[in-house]
Amino acid sequence: MSLILGIETSCDECSASILLHEKKAGVDQFIPLSVSTFTQIELHQPFGGVVPEVASRNHLEQVQPVILDALKIAKVSVEDCDAIAVTNRPGLIGALLVGVTAAKALAYSTNKPLVPVHHLEGHLMSAFIGNSSIKFPAVFLMVSGGHTHLHFIEEQPHLWKKDLLKSSLYGHSIDDAAGEAFDKTAKLLGFPYPGGKWIDEYSVGGDPAAFQLPRGLKNKDSYDFSFSGLKTAVMLQTQTLIKLGKLESSTRDLCASLQEAILEPLVKKTIHLSNVKKAKTIVVVGGVSANSRLRAKFTQESNVPVVYPDLKYCTDNAAMIAAAGAIRFEQGAGLVAQDYLTLNAFAVADS
Repeated sequence: MSLILGIETSCDECSASILLHEKKAGVDQFIPLSVSTFTQIELHQPFGGVVPEVASRNHLEQVQPVILDALKIAKVSVEDCDAIAVTNRPGLIGALLVGVTAAKALAYSTNKPLVPVHHLEGHLMSAFIGNSSIKFPAVFLMVSGGHTHLHFIEEQPHLWKKDLLKSSLYGHSIDDAAGEAFDKTAKLLGFPYPGGKWIDEYSVGGDPAAFQLPRGLKNKDSYDFSFSGLKTAVMLQTQTLIKLGKLESSTRDLCASLQEAILEPLVKKTIHLSNVKKAKTIVVVGGVSANSRLRAKFTQESNVPVVYPDLKYCTDNAAMIAAAGAIRFEQGAGLVAQDYLTLNAFAVADS
């Protein structure tokens, strides 16, 4: 059993969490005792997207309050924790450095092991928080604002190798991630940032076949994704509707068609990989996993159980970082002072 303090500052969420990791009947249990998150959505909305400098400066202001809040809610101190886990890649470099520096200071002052966590491993682990129903082998679809990855994973998390993200990867977006496609096309339609939830909301009651929008990389033998042509198609369709004075009356149909163009390849390729690999579970994680139409399509089309994180763990949060950190800590990845004082942050996934 271990108690982990998780810290997440990779982009526009400043989050801290206290998580209990224990085993019951040989099965890993991840129980969040607290999650404290400050979201920067309102700060970035005027710019239509995340501004790295704004994000970094706000993390400097919020990182201490959210850590103290997480400790207070869980009714523990840093000294009670067995280790501190922090996202150190990938993300906005300035934002990452805030969290890494805070974690190093806490670990050094309390003589606690420090566990560097890959943000994408955190998303994979988000589905295990409060959930022990995932059966292996499993296909994981990771769909967030910055990443769209398709993984086939054969083993439980405590057996995951260090190179899991590389060795299990079967496909990814070659341009924009699915979340970026939602945000950028939503901006064309006049919706505020972040746009995904608005597309989801306005697609209700719309006709997903009203507009013929492209699906990239339709080759069934490829598990990669592409959404670049979709943005151009939506821009041209929007301009046409504006000229005809029909944009407002066509918004729901256009949103439904746009959403279907993004989600259809995600669902088809995930299910295809699941069938080929005879997976026992499909796991969908990341911010886009909260999309109601995505969940409906998987329910309609998948012949194996589909598991999602609780909605509060779909977007960036420190509980998923603590969960990933707990697994790596169990595997002996906790750094001691002479090592973690030189721990760095990296904007890219590999370095």
